[in-house]
Amino acid sequence: MTLTEKHIDDLIVLCLKGNSLAQMELYNRYYKAMYNTSLRIVKQTDEAEDIMQEAFLTAFTKLHTFKGDANFGAWLKRIVVNQSITKFRKQVYHEDIEDFKLTKVPDLEDDDSNESYTHMKAKEVLETISALKSSYSTALNLHFIEGYDYEEIAEILDISYANSRTLISRAKESLRKKMLDKTYN
Repeated sequence: MTLTEKHIDDLIVLCLKGNSLAQMELYNRYYKAMYNTSLRIVKQTDEAEDIMQEAFLTAFTKLHTFKGDANFGAWLKRIVVNQSITKFRKQVYHEDIEDFKLTKVPDLEDDDSNESYTHMKAKEVLETISALKSSYSTALNLHFIEGYDYEEIAEILDISYANSRTLISRAKESLRKKMLDKTYN
């Protein structure tokens, strides 16, 4: 059986024994997803590549701490997200978000079932998210794209649970307004 046919758990055991081919196989299976995760946070291709590489180095050196509670991909993604957030914080200092008013955010989904229109709309939403101020963009990416809940986002961003909910609510409102502006302009 070749390494490409091995289960992740078997590859991890080989990696723990220092098998560089098993490490390369794990890298090949996960690098694209980890790069995309980092890119959505730091928004710079070269930085995302560096972070992804550093995350794999960290994962391989700390592999003995992997308990298997979650799957390997989720554990690795957590490393990538944490390193991306750390790098992002170094690039941009915290922005004050207290001046915005909370409002209920209507659903952004469109009733049109046309797949190409939906794909175009999804691309437009992603582009609009990336155009938001950095704290909003990061929060929405973590919530909607990476699938983290409010509590996990609070932990990742080192803010309180209430601030996490507020940040995401305000980010949704900002996204809604920008999407409406695009629709009517």
